[in-house]
Amino acid sequence: MAAEIERKFLLDAPPQGVEEHPSEAIAQGYLALDGDVEVRVRRAGERALLTVKAGGGRRRVEEEVEIGRERFEALWPLTAGRRIVKRRYRVPAADGLVFEVDLYEEELAGLVVAEVEFPDDAAANAFTTPDWLGREVTDDPRWKNQALALHGRPD
Repeated sequence: MAAEIERKFLLDAPPQGVEEHPSEAIAQGYLALDGDVEVRVRRAGERALLTVKAGGGRRRVEEEVEIGRERFEALWPLTAGRRIVKRRYRVPAADGLVFEVDLYEEELAGLVVAEVEFPDDAAANAFTTPDWLGREVTDDPRWKNQALALHGRPD
């Protein structure tokens, strides 16, 4: 399984001009949650994916498999009560990195987060955060998507 090295930040508002960048609608639901292991389905634009993630914080194991739209539609009802909907914008950053800025919808409307994925731990450690990113929530489990899907926005 591949490792994902990512940092997550809470934003007060979307960055200026974010809508000028490529984006896609995402609907994501959780099929199974067991501690730090999750199995989810996601529709991102025209793609449908089954993802298994394990771990917490900055480094997680992630395996993603394309499943096709019909299989997604068959599994989606099993995620009732454990879903999020958002629009993801891909904003280029320095050193070839990309900010994934998520504007949540429905029950989480108004929530804005940004994630940055890194090629290795050294790059994640060396990353200097622009002021617009706001507070880092990488190590706060209340801000994981699975927690947002189950419990809503933390106080």
